[in-house]
Amino acid sequence: MDHPVLHGRLVRLEPLHRRHVPGLAAAAGEDRGRYAWTWVPTAGTTAAYVEEQLTTAATGRLLPYAQICLRTGRAVGVTAYWDPRPFPGGDRLAQIDVGFTWLAASAQGSGLNLEAKYLLFRQAFEVWRVVRVGLSTDARNARSRAAIAGTGARFEGVLRNWSRSWAPGEHGMLRDSALYSVVVEEWPECRAYLEHRLSETGQGAAGAAPRDVSWSRC
Repeated sequence: MDHPVLHGRLVRLEPLHRRHVPGLAAAAGEDRGRYAWTWVPTAGTTAAYVEEQLTTAATGRLLPYAQICLRTGRAVGVTAYWDPRPFPGGDRLAQIDVGFTWLAASAQGSGLNLEAKYLLFRQAFEVWRVVRVGLSTDARNARSRAAIAGTGARFEGVLRNWSRSWAPGEHGMLRDSALYSVVVEEWPECRAYLEHRLSETGQGAAGAAPRDVSWSRC
């Protein structure tokens, strides 16, 4: 897979790099009250976090992105493609997941996350021609589950003791994971839904004329 820069109206997704460490450290140092279920570095551990992401990226199992708020030019969070899976008996990419996402408190609720998901889905379905994009979160994370459902992804179920827990005090433990997906047959409807939601906010998808609205700061 290639690892292109993805351009939106609110956000630019840049392949994660060490140059993003200062901005991400500042983002991670904001209010952390909503990170109960998510792997988010502290300001002091951001450099090590980025190194770990880059090490995993070198294996081909992760394509991490820094999320750049276009209004301010600041790095305000991270997201990624991960766990790419080919068609049986071949090399062509069939499925990929989107996750490892976090945003600075000041960027939450800004529409930035919705547009980032739109860009990631569009790249996966229309450039890489995958047949499935998956998303998952801690089954207890109601906020994350609502955000995923808000992308148009369909709920598939909860897998018990499925993956590593990132909750404080649960190091080495497993969590129940709520799984969601968009499959290729659903992508046209999902794309139209996302573009409608973005147009309602006044920004629209990349390439559409935005309306004037007020946005929360990034």
